[in-house]
Amino acid sequence: METLSIRAAAEDAGIRLDTFLASKAEQLSRSRVKALILEGAVAQDDEAVLDPRRSVAEGATYHIRLPEPVPATPEPEDIALEVLFEDEHLILINKPSGMAVHPAPGSWNGTLVNALLHHCRGSLSGIGGVERPGIVHRIDKLTTGVLVAAKTEPAHLSLSELFQKHDIERKYLAVTRGAPRPLSGTVDLPIARSTGDRKKMAVVRNPESGVGRNAVTHYRAIETFGVRDKGTALPAAALMECQLETGRTHQIRVHMAHIGAPLIGDPVYGRHKGISSYGHGEAHIAGTKAARKFPRQALHAAMLGFVHPITKEALRFEAPLPNDMAELIAALRQLPMGD
Repeated sequence: METLSIRAAAEDAGIRLDTFLASKAEQLSRSRVKALILEGAVAQDDEAVLDPRRSVAEGATYHIRLPEPVPATPEPEDIALEVLFEDEHLILINKPSGMAVHPAPGSWNGTLVNALLHHCRGSLSGIGGVERPGIVHRIDKLTTGVLVAAKTEPAHLSLSELFQKHDIERKYLAVTRGAPRPLSGTVDLPIARSTGDRKKMAVVRNPESGVGRNAVTHYRAIETFGVRDKGTALPAAALMECQLETGRTHQIRVHMAHIGAPLIGDPVYGRHKGISSYGHGEAHIAGTKAARKFPRQALHAAMLGFVHPITKEALRFEAPLPNDMAELIAALRQLPMGD
């Protein structure tokens, strides 16, 4: 069991104890310090301290006993991972479609957490006192792409702060039904839980209402495919790049649907299966069939960039398009452009 000893200077007197200790022990969050105090793991000199709100005493020495990390509740599972980067602090993987990030009803096993517990066994120093990976962001179960997890508490705390401050570069690729007008722009509209369906998110119609959380998505069309009707220039589908300033639940799916370009295959926010496309012949049939049969939202977390929380090195990782999205795009490229 490791023990941290921290001595209070004159200028520290009167500060709330959990706040003071967290500021001095960089590897611990204030909530973790508070939990340790309540568990009797903190002493002032030789006397146990049980009140996190207690004022710091000038000249006192505080001892924090750090217990060994307890095993995580989810079971480690030997699941193959595509690792993009790994060191003693972080691991980045290219998550496949169908893998949930956290265990939850309906997905208790086979999750990224289960896989990481096995892959990182012996190298996790404990997040909040538990031997587990520190997940600081998620992507949907059916979405593919880059995801980072922390292996130590200091890395977890710093990564969480980066995400809270939006000091992360995140780019996604999406294939949409139709295309937004204009083909590039920004959606700056808050998102909240839908009042009609609590499993869905929705754009808040009145941003001044104070409901929901701010959400900003920058988008641009990389490529468009086919046309909706004869004699029109409106695309039947598009490959979009979406860059996030914020990371709200289902943000890209909600914002793109709101501006008239829902993701192909989206079972929640896509109103129709497939695409509306003018044309005829085998290429037209193949393209429309590929869109109609696509089994998931066509969304891929293509790039993640940030400053390493410990080494301060600038990092940038990309994951290539998964095969199913690459095949969808190849089929859509064959759509006729009209007469």
